[in-house]
Amino acid sequence: MLTLPLRHQYLIGSILIVLMIVTREYHFASLHNLPGASWAVFFLAGIYLSSNWSLFGFLALAWALDSSAYFTVAESEFCLTSAYVFLLPAYSALWAAGRWFATRYQFSWRALAPLSISLLIGTIVCELFSSGGFYFFSDQFEETTFTEFWQRELHYFPLYLQSLLLYVSTAAAIHTLFVLTHRTRQPQTNVIGQ
Repeated sequence: MLTLPLRHQYLIGSILIVLMIVTREYHFASLHNLPGASWAVFFLAGIYLSSNWSLFGFLALAWALDSSAYFTVAESEFCLTSAYVFLLPAYSALWAAGRWFATRYQFSWRALAPLSISLLIGTIVCELFSSGGFYFFSDQFEETTFTEFWQRELHYFPLYLQSLLLYVSTAAAIHTLFVLTHRTRQPQTNVIGQ
């Protein structure tokens, strides 16, 4: 199981907060050149932050950023509908998938299988709740059909998946560098997170 010291968790949590703030669309601090990192933030918070409160903290942060956009950017009204509540189980699925992976973590190539499984299942559940909830329950579409929903999924889901994989791959590379660097500096001690 992956368990980090609190100071590392605070550092990672701070990085995830900043990442969500600068990549969340349509608010005061977003950087439009970076893809949205919200999905990756919830997944990585599940992996690295041991407190269950991290889920509620990031849910509150997402809501605060989206609320600020609602009052400052006209296009944001399209997204903040009664279907917004579906983001709770969507993001929770990613966080739970990250938490599941953290319990199976070991620093080896064998970690790729549980990482892939958790990413795949968490992402599919997240997408079904977020996009499915928005499509069927937001009242933004005059007529909803499963055929049109799946066509939209074929177009949009790969874009969301691409962003998620970009950030998770980057985090995995940084994690690997950290562990390998720590091993070469202190070969006789137990490496944190092994």
